[in-house]
Amino acid sequence: MSELNKIALKILSNRKGILAADESNGTMTKRLESINVKSSPENRLKFREILFSSEEGMKNIGGVILYDETIRQTASSGKKIPELINSFGSVPGIKVDTGAKRMVLDPTNALRMVETITEGLDDLRERLEEYYELGARFTKWRAVININKSCPSELTINANAHALARYASLVQEAKMVPIIEPEVLMNGDHNINKCYEVTSRVLQECYRELKFHNVDLKGTILKPNMILPGDKSSNKSEAQEIAKMTLKCLKENVPSEVPGIAFLSGGQSEIEATQNLNEINKINDTNFIISFSYGRALQQGALKSWGKDQKDILNTQKIFSQRSKMNGLASTGQWLKELETE
Repeated sequence: MSELNKIALKILSNRKGILAADESNGTMTKRLESINVKSSPENRLKFREILFSSEEGMKNIGGVILYDETIRQTASSGKKIPELINSFGSVPGIKVDTGAKRMVLDPTNALRMVETITEGLDDLRERLEEYYELGARFTKWRAVININKSCPSELTINANAHALARYASLVQEAKMVPIIEPEVLMNGDHNINKCYEVTSRVLQECYRELKFHNVDLKGTILKPNMILPGDKSSNKSEAQEIAKMTLKCLKENVPSEVPGIAFLSGGQSEIEATQNLNEINKINDTNFIISFSYGRALQQGALKSWGKDQKDILNTQKIFSQRSKMNGLASTGQWLKELETE
């Protein structure tokens, strides 16, 4: 077993998943403003530290994705943030892409959703060396794929897959585990079959490029979207259909060497993300560890609680711990709706 494979398994084994706490300062500002809290480095750290120092909440968290600002910060206890995360047996990670930008010569503009390419390959090798020294042992790079009547184009799918593969090879060179995140957005009026078709194409191209770049798939984690109808679709799907189509897509398009799959929540509510993960694991007949890598779907309730009373840290941690526990159960197909009210 390679060292990278050991890290990947440590992150996702034993009913654990990933806390995606890598929101950019711009995104975090919006979230804090929604609860009438001023966005500052201190306040961003305060909220995140409440989660990272929750003993019960961290029991189901095998890895934490950090933002550049956060990985450099120091907790109130005097521990560096990566040290705090390590103290709970969790692995610190880091977001390394610099965001999705409009594709060059993309003729779409106002005619359809703008197609994007994720940037951040310039100076990535040097940044990875620094992040490793700061304590990171895995990384994240998110590609964004839109669906509508005329996209995604093959150009967008190919360009983003190529960038993900270049990123992954550099990360493994730096002795860290790359999370491969090709997110097919749920924004739109497309049905579940369209999401299945596009996600399949995206995954096929990603793994073609990863193999071409000699990436060791056993030392990676896939962070995909679930197969869902668009949020504006008139054709809604039950959790059982979502689970069946999602698992089918994974079995057909993800190589067996990949040790684990950690779903993004992608705009689902906290309960929806947990329920759908649970339904997938109830019928999971693969060797993949299927878990979660949630941001809002782990933090939203805790954030609202903190906004009401920033001094009541215990209640904020209690709410985070409940969501963490529920998703831990869903990672083995043992979640029940009745447990949400305990």
